[in-house]
Amino acid sequence: MPALSQAQQKAAGAALAAKRGETPTSSLKGASLEMYKVMTEKELEELASTDTARRNLPEHKT
Repeated sequence: MPALSQAQQKAAGAALAAKRGETPTSSLKGASLEMYKVMTEKELEELASTDTARRNLPEHKT
């Protein structure tokens, strides 16, 4: 499942970092905290990836 916006991609990246233990879970809030709780590391990797096909995402989904 690819990210639909840059904001979603950033939230997934934050959740992924917490899932891997790189940042504390207390630093998460909102969407990133929810993603951390319900998604697997593999799902978060896919959502947070920045391959060339997704670089031109809008800042927020309209």
